Amino acid sequence: MNAMYRLRLSHAALAVLATAAYLTGESGSIHEWLGYGVLVVILIRIAMAFAGAPQLGLMRFYPSFEGMRLDNLATHPAISRTLLAVIAICLIGAVTTGVMMDKGRTLGFASVMFMPAAHAETESESAAPVTASASTGDEDEDEEEEGGMEELHETFSNILLILVGLHIAYLFAFKRPIARFMLFAAKPARTPK
Repeated sequence: MNAMYRLRLSHAALAVLATAAYLTGESGSIHEWLGYGVLVVILIRIAMAFAGAPQLGLMRFYPSFEGMRLDNLATHPAISRTLLAVIAICLIGAVTTGVMMDKGRTLGFASVMFMPAAHAETESESAAPVTASASTGDEDEDEEEEGGMEELHETFSNILLILVGLHIAYLFAFKRPIARFMLFAAKPARTPK
């Protein structure tokens, strides 16, 4: 399978998983599993970038404004590359904050791996019932920190939605052949034997 078809498949998987994750934002473990699926696709895409094909390289995310003039402003590659770069930043930000909030619980990792030693409970403490008087200011700090992380996660996700809409609109307005190819609407080009 050539590089452009691998790119198209990873793009489709990422689009489907990210859309499903966004739509299931209030669905608990479904949302979290979809978020980890997005993380896996991102890691696969990064591995593909290092595989050597220029179509899959990370240079596609670095805008170069060389040669940009007023007459080619709308169709210059810097526009789509800038959109891709900002989309990648928001997507990675949303995934990173989601993983940080989950702390590996969805994957079955012990949450002790992600907690500072001061917060870890001993066996005898975990057996004791927790009462309202036993709560400390540390719990309030954890809730405040997680609330901030959740806000950041939602901000990245909402900005991502807007940017993806701009990306789609830009491609259909100025780069329709690649948009059709990425959406499986264009027939594949015949390759010479």
